Amino acid sequence: MDSQMRQLIEKDRNHVWHHLSQHSGLKKQDPMVMVEGKGTRITDAKGNNYLDASSGGVWCVNVGYGRTEIADAVRDQLVKLNFFGSTTGTEPAAEFAEKLLEKMPGMSRVYYASSGSEANEKAFKIVRQISQLKYGGKKNKILYRERDYHGTTIGALSATGQEERRLHYGPFAPGFVEFPHCCEYRSQFGDVKDYGILAAKELEKVILREGPETVGAVIFEPITAGGGVITPPEGYWPAVMEICKKYNVLVHIDEVVCGMSRTGKWFGYQHYGIKPDIVTLAKGVASSYAPISCVVTTEAIFNEFLADGSDREAYFRDISTYAGCTSGPAAALANLKILERENLVENTAVVGEYLLNKLKDLATKHSIIGDVRGKGLLLGIELVTDKQTKAPVDEQVAIKIAGMCMQKGLIIGRTNRSFKFLNNTLCLCPILTLTHEEADFIADTIDQVLTELNA
Repeated sequence: MDSQMRQLIEKDRNHVWHHLSQHSGLKKQDPMVMVEGKGTRITDAKGNNYLDASSGGVWCVNVGYGRTEIADAVRDQLVKLNFFGSTTGTEPAAEFAEKLLEKMPGMSRVYYASSGSEANEKAFKIVRQISQLKYGGKKNKILYRERDYHGTTIGALSATGQEERRLHYGPFAPGFVEFPHCCEYRSQFGDVKDYGILAAKELEKVILREGPETVGAVIFEPITAGGGVITPPEGYWPAVMEICKKYNVLVHIDEVVCGMSRTGKWFGYQHYGIKPDIVTLAKGVASSYAPISCVVTTEAIFNEFLADGSDREAYFRDISTYAGCTSGPAAALANLKILERENLVENTAVVGEYLLNKLKDLATKHSIIGDVRGKGLLLGIELVTDKQTKAPVDEQVAIKIAGMCMQKGLIIGRTNRSFKFLNNTLCLCPILTLTHEEADFIADTIDQVLTELNA
């Protein structure tokens, strides 16, 4: 390592406050500083090169590193017009909205913001304002599912079903109510054939307990991501949609992780016949080449805010400064073109299924693997101390496995300080250009690590 890189590491150690990190440990070891990426590979300041099976560490660099096409599109747009407040329109915002909605039949409006947390906050405000405009303020409650994650702001944490992420940040916003998870591997009802229906009925119980006249919306991840990569059980989504229709409850789908081809379709909800009222997007929208998020709604939701001018409070009274930055939609347009041109939706489905099957093979070999699940290139490996009891391993085991994988040149994720007892899932979210050979490297590396761990 040359002196310039050593100086860079020291600058980071002395001045940068990292996310989700206990910095006392950095007195004993160097912080990791990434300096270059190309395709699916990332290089740190010490010259170590890794296959990134975490898409940037937080599941967002969908089309990979070093995409000059996106960088050029952003540069050209910023020179032409870098910003104007989003009370007006801009060329890339209009163009991307049209292209995006082509992928989302039934949806018709795009409201721009800067992050996934912010997008969810704005969706909550839409629900609350509809409650005021249409129901005298009474239908204002928002239900959220245990184990789902919706963001890091106080409002978004109020709707997040992960107790350790919420720890120390209360009191939370009122009007947010949790309902039970739908993880069949951790069934609340024992071994049953109709688990999906029973899990959906848990939502109905909460609606009835709170009073349907008070419940405005339910927010879901179509596939729970950071909460353990939980795919919905058979029968779950049809029953949920029927329940929400029965009680006039809006369906808000959080696609921040699952959207933009991550699961092998353009959006996760499209696997399950869901007809959402609101969809929130971020992360892969521009593959993190520029900050952008979107709140996408039906025309019916949009029309709730139309008035003839006599009602001064009818319009959506919200603004986001950096929603007016043109770099976001410019990057998103270029990103979308890459996804289309390189058939990455199809690649994600094909290579994702291949990797899923490889991981399932590992489950027959290693007793520590209790369950393997996921869809597309969003995959989870739940670790247990005993396959029969399903007792979860301690979080330190998952931390050690992720560290051992990194030593072998593979970056993976894990459930990170989210739950009291279930931080036991290894999370794979590779870049969508992943090849079969790279999938083999991921599976083989995990196999080697688990073998060494058991030696």
